[in-house]
Amino acid sequence: MNAVQYWWQPPLPTSRRSCLFRTVIERPRRIWSIASTFLNNSSSFSSCVNCFGPMCTSYSINSYNLWELTSAEVTSLKARPRIDSSKIFSVVNPIIDDIRSRGDAAVKEYTARFDKVELEKIVVNVSDLPGAELDATVREAFDVAYDNIYAFHVAQKSPEKSIENMKGVRCKRVARSIGSVGLYVPGGTAVLPSTALMLAVPAQIAGCRTVVLATPPSQDGSICKEVLYCAKKAGVTHILKAGGAQAIAAMAWGTESCPKVEKIFGPGNQTVKQWFPLTCLMGPSEVLVIADKYTNPVHIAADLLSQAEHGPDSQAVLVIAGDGVDIKAIEEEIIKQCGTLSHSFIVFARDMFEVTPLTSH
Repeated sequence: MNAVQYWWQPPLPTSRRSCLFRTVIERPRRIWSIASTFLNNSSSFSSCVNCFGPMCTSYSINSYNLWELTSAEVTSLKARPRIDSSKIFSVVNPIIDDIRSRGDAAVKEYTARFDKVELEKIVVNVSDLPGAELDATVREAFDVAYDNIYAFHVAQKSPEKSIENMKGVRCKRVARSIGSVGLYVPGGTAVLPSTALMLAVPAQIAGCRTVVLATPPSQDGSICKEVLYCAKKAGVTHILKAGGAQAIAAMAWGTESCPKVEKIFGPGNQTVKQWFPLTCLMGPSEVLVIADKYTNPVHIAADLLSQAEHGPDSQAVLVIAGDGVDIKAIEEEIIKQCGTLSHSFIVFARDMFEVTPLTSH
């Protein structure tokens, strides 16, 4: 099993690695390392740092040849990364209890502590806010996304059907909307206005009367303009300027200014998820991309990073099917789009027949 670690250098096909990589033998596996290449060549290292900036000074990802792995090793690759949540409980539980007892004042304190933002009001009515000014291209992209999401979800509404199961007895199943919902839109490692649309549009279609969207505020206390645009378009009624466990607790218990909701939806990191299981079971963020020689490196990198950005336990897997895939272009594009894929790896397969058993489980 080969684990490839590199510093500003994409992996090369196995047949070409031996001439470029310093080899270190560590039983029971061989590790190819290229860190020394740039450390010994200061001009190359400096040019990389100057090009990509301090936010992406290094990154590493493992790669494996599928045909060389044992069944036990393949099973190990499929295992999801786990984070010990025992310590998180000791942090989250006091926050939740504090929000429940002190309401708005506690939310303000935790927002100042974690987000470094002092707020006068933690909740604003969306109808009171002016429309967000966006670039025309960005606004058009959100409008298209809204239309697509709306069309998909409105098609899922089932018509009410009445059945006479015996003479004089009619039965029917009636679907009614939840009166109030909370929507969590993260804003820590990444701002996700698309999440605002994907959560708020179904609530809008269902006819939820109260829709509270929680998202961390910007440093000046404002709301991300892209999130605000999507919130207004999709019928959100209130915006809670808070993130983390304090936002979830505020929506779950209610505060002086934040309405208490019946159910909460949305993604979040481990801290958020410690509270979410009470209302919404959340799985890990993960993605597996199968690439052949016809795939676009830009799209592959974007798909991998779209899940990897969610948190340190997010997992992104790239499976290379056959020859002719431009690995160098993919790796350069990942660096360009900037991300550290700590729980991610690349698997090389000889053809699609070898790919199927791995990706079907």
